[in-house]
Parts: sequence; structure tokens; C-alpha cells
Amino acid sequence: MWDDAFPSFLIGLREGLEAGLIVSVLVATLVRAGAKSRLPQVCTGVLAAVALSLSFGAVLTFTAASLSTTAQEAFGGTLSLVAVAFVTAMVFWMRRSARSLAGEIKEKVTEALAMGAGVLVVTSFLAVGREGLETALFLWTTARAADESAGPMAGAGIGLVLAAGLCWGLYRRALRINLTRFFTVTGVVLVVIAAGVLGYGLRDLQEGGVLPGGTAYAFDLSGSVDAGSWYGTLLQGVLNLTPTMTWLQVIGYAGYLAVVMPLFVRGVRGVRGVRGGPGGREQVTAGATPTRSAIAAPAQPTSPAPSRTRPAWLTPVAVVAVPALLAGLVVALARPKSAAGETVAVSATDCGRGFTAPDPGRQDFRMHNTGDQTSEVYLIDPSTNAVYGEIEGLAPGTTRDLVVTVAGGTYAWRCVPADGRAVTSEAVRVGGAGGGKAVVPVSERDLAAPLKAYRAYVDRGLAALVTQTRRLSDDIRAGCLGTARSDWLTAHRTYASLGAAYGTFEDFDQKINGRPDGLPGGVRDKDFTGFHRVEYGLWHGQSAAELTGPAQQLARDADGLRKAFPHQDFDPSDLPLRAHEILENTLQFELTGDTDQGSGTGLATADANLAGTRELLTVLRPLLTTRAPRLLPTVDTDIARLQALLDSEHRGGRWTPVARLDRTAKARLDGATGQLLEDLSPVPDLLEIRKSA
Repeated sequence: MWDDAFPSFLIGLREGLEAGLIVSVLVATLVRAGAKSRLPQVCTGVLAAVALSLSFGAVLTFTAASLSTTAQEAFGGTLSLVAVAFVTAMVFWMRRSARSLAGEIKEKVTEALAMGAGVLVVTSFLAVGREGLETALFLWTTARAADESAGPMAGAGIGLVLAAGLCWGLYRRALRINLTRFFTVTGVVLVVIAAGVLGYGLRDLQEGGVLPGGTAYAFDLSGSVDAGSWYGTLLQGVLNLTPTMTWLQVIGYAGYLAVVMPLFVRGVRGVRGVRGGPGGREQVTAGATPTRSAIAAPAQPTSPAPSRTRPAWLTPVAVVAVPALLAGLVVALARPKSAAGETVAVSATDCGRGFTAPDPGRQDFRMHNTGDQTSEVYLIDPSTNAVYGEIEGLAPGTTRDLVVTVAGGTYAWRCVPADGRAVTSEAVRVGGAGGGKAVVPVSERDLAAPLKAYRAYVDRGLAALVTQTRRLSDDIRAGCLGTARSDWLTAHRTYASLGAAYGTFEDFDQKINGRPDGLPGGVRDKDFTGFHRVEYGLWHGQSAAELTGPAQQLARDADGLRKAFPHQDFDPSDLPLRAHEILENTLQFELTGDTDQGSGTGLATADANLAGTRELLTVLRPLLTTRAPRLLPTVDTDIARLQALLDSEHRGGRWTPVARLDRTAKARLDGATGQLLEDLSPVPDLLEIRKSA
């Protein structure tokens, strides 16, 4: 539970700080200006934002629907830019108000506050609304991933309470400083905060595909700065500064500060220049009651015009009720519709019988095999063969459901019976906007060229391995154990870089790289052979005589593998699978120290695993580029980040043992590897060999 709570705590703290800072400054401004009557307008905006956020969360929860990733980013980015515009307007309003403080302060501030209730409502609404929508979406996705809501909700609640406490402290401090100085300091703070929000919004728009340059990074400090630390969270929450930022973010951030800050400071100097009176100081302080000579009373209307009065509770109730009612309507009317009960026939003669053009939305098709052969079933775009959904191994006479989200486009069924003769139904057209997620299928022929290139890479690696293991054996036979340790690591890294071929090596992998886990005799078991057996002896004081036999056996096994490999069956479907599994094993075994038999070179092996993953992605790049053009730039960034972290632990020719990593370094390595694994996870599905191809 608490593992799930921590990320939500960070997001609650981050988003709460960002929204609360602006609202607390706004509230303190009104209080110090003697305009407490305007506070309900701020509260109305906050209530409206909270109601909208809760309603948005309810829609996500009760309709089980989600925005597309690009839509989420584009929406958040646009709202960020709007928020920057309103915050900037507030900053300059504050500056103009400061100019009037030297004379009749209360009267002039009252005039400045006549900017309309709508601006105060909208400003507070945007300050809270953008963060509230992001938090609702984050909590919803976190709860779904964790299969429980208690942890994420508790974490977010604690984070929001802590953020509120920090903002309350800011508010109380603001009430105790000189009024003019308060306008100046809070104006500067708001300009800096707005610059961060602008940078954040530009990044959202880049990730949403609205603006270019999403992979053009100005700097990447993730190798030396932990974004998940307390100070990293505060920097992101208050200033929106992240360890990795694009050029567009940096230019937007710096450009905003370069333009707005001088204009604001120039206005502040103007305020100082117009002050009159002895000493040029304005003496209003919190808790004091200014005399009438210091503050002129606001002008009173001579004949107030009759006007209708409305209950004070009407507006707050309305801003809460309207989003709630709209959310209820969305849940009731826009819940994804299902075509459950529509049965579609599957066979060599009746493929797609009963299929009619579905409505856009979530559809549940009942696929019934009316033929006499087991079939693969695919819902495809017939113009490109892209697959929207599939059922594997539908046996004769059986029925299974296929759930697909349908958008605007062309659809058809493709049935592939066991004999391999594919049958495609007539196509139907679905109106509306496109955007349905489909994968262009891959055939064995598509993977033939990558497989050939990777086999050549493995063959070169095995040739080097044979030479290196022979040298290792010669070192040990000659008694040069110090040299043997260095040559052992060289040879083991070569083998570790061939990870995508392990499944092809058959019994050789256990002989060459097997661990003592599960062996009756452990490290002294006669079946414990290969690299880790030699490693154990080299780093546990065994003599050259004791190690000569295991080293010679390792060299013979490496030579046997090289001779056998050209004749071994390398399944082409292994390539996309290994893109994820190599580093999955790295995270599970190397970065936990589980495989270490004394050398402390787990990070060196992880580095070799990363090199092997990079080589595998090189041969798969042409297929991935056409199917997921945004995937590889993200993965390349992840790889560079992990490489930098590994390089930082390789000093003077020595690798830091995993057991000696400090907690922060270990967390960064695990986090970077986990992020890379997450971004690589779509590769097996994207490049799965499908009979519909």
C-alpha cells in the first residue's frame, strides 16, 4: 500500500505547492489591501476548480475511459499557457497597485481592485484547476495500475495537506511584511513561478505533438540530480525546474524571465520614485489600524442605485453543482457503448458474417468459430493490414469476446485457419475522427534481415569470446591470477553483450554462465562450471591448480558454442522479446548483486547488457521507426541516461560493486533501468509475428 502511496504523495505535494503558492499570494494581497470582501471570489474560483477536478476523476472512474496521451499533454499544455497569461496579468496589476501606495492607499487599492470579479475567479480557478485535473488523472492511472485506491489516495492526501501547510506559512509571513515590499517580493516570486509554468506547458505541448523539439534536450542532469528526492520535488513543485529540459523549455523559461522581469522591476522603481512624505516610507503594517490621515476612506456613493440581491450561497453552490451535474450526465450518457451480443462468425467460408458497421467507442465482439479448424482472428484496417485486435487459437465451436475501441476508419475481419489460408471479410466504414490504435503486423520475412544482421553480430562476439577464454585459461595455467582477473572480466562482458541469443545457445548457456543456485553442493558442486565458477575461485583465494580445470572447461565450452551456433535454430520472434528481457534480467540479477561471486563487477555486466540491448535495437530500428516513430527517441534518451549513471560508477578502471553503492545511486540506477524497461515494453507487441501479415 505505502509503495503505491509514495508517488501519489509526491504528486500531491508538487501540484499542491504549485497551485497553493499562487492562491496564497492572491489571498494575502486582498487581505493586505483591505479588500477582504473580494475573498469569496477567490474561494469561488477554488471551489469551481476542485469541483471540476473531482468531477473529472468521477468520469474517469465510472466510465473506465481515458484520454489519449497526446490529448492529455496538449490539453495540459494549453491550460498552462492560459494560466501563465492570467498570472502575468495579476503580477502587473499588483505592480500598478503598488504605485498608488504613497498617497491615499486604501482608495487607490480599491480602485485597482475594480478589475472585476471574473478575473479573480478565473485566476484562482486556473491556478487550482490545471493542477487538480493533472492530479485526478494521475491518481486514477496510479490506482488502476496498483489495483487499489487506498494507497494512492492516502499518499496524495498527505502531500496536499503538507503543501497547504507550507502555503499557509507563506501567507502568514506575507501578512507581516511591509505592504509595498510585499507587492515587490510576491511579484518577483510570481514571475519566476509563471516562467516555470510556461516551461512546463511548452513541454506538455511538445509531448502532445503540438510543438516540435520534444527530443532536443538542452541538458540532462538526471545522472547527477535525483528528481525523486525531496529537494528535486520542491524544485519541480515551486519552480518547475526538472533535471532534463528541452531547448524550447529553456528558451521559453529564460525568454519569459528576460522580458517580464525587467518590465516588472522597472515598474517597482517607478513606485519608489513617486513616494512622498518624510523618509519616503509607507507605514502600513499588519495588525495595525491606520489613521484616516494615512489612508483615505473610499468614496461613498451619494445615491446607491437599487439592485437585486441574490443569496450569497448561490454562486458557490452553482460552481460545485454544475460540474457535478455535467459529470453525472457524462457517466450516464457517454459511457462507452458496447456491441455485446453481436456475434461474428469465424471460418474459412464465413469470416466476418454478422459484422456490421459499429458505432465509435468501446465494442465487445463475440467471435464464434463456425468452422472445423482452429483459427487466428484479427480485426484489421484492410488498406494497411494494421491490426486493431486479435484472438489467438479460437477452437472450432467455441466463442470468445474481443474488446476493441473503435474510432473513425475502415475495418474488416481476417480469419487465418490452421492451414494458413487467410480469409478477409468485406470492409465497413466507421464515421468520425480517426485515432484508433492499430499495429502494422510483422511477418517472418520482415524479421529476416534484422535476424541475419544480429546473427553476424553474435558470430563475431563468439569468435572474440573463444580467443578471450583461451587467454584466461592460459593466464591461470601460468599462475598469473592478477592478469586472469582482468581477462575474466573482458571475456565475461563479451558474453553478457550477446543476451538476445541466450535462448538459442541451448545447454551451452548453463555450462558457460550458470549460477550455483539450486545445485546441491552450491559453489562446490561438480556441475557448477563456467564464468561464475572461475570468478568464485579467482576472488576467493583458490590456487591456479584448483582453477586450471574449470578455466580449460570454459574455453572448450566457448569453442563448442561457436561451432554449434551457425547450425542452431534462432527463432526470429526472439529478437523483439529479448529487447525487453535482457534488461529485465539485469534489473533482477545484476543490479541486486545476485549473480556476484566475489568480483563485484555486476555494474560491468549491466553495462555489457546495455550494449547488447543497444545493438539489438539497431537491427530492429527500421521496423520500429515505421510502427512507432516516437518510441525510439524516448528509448535513446533512456539509454543515454542509464549509460551516464553506469559510467559514473566506473572510475580508474574499477567498477563500484553493487553492494557498495549508496542508496541514492542505487535508486537512480534502478529507476533509470525501470524507466527504460517500461519504454521498451511495447516492442514485443509491435513486432510480434502475426499470421495476418
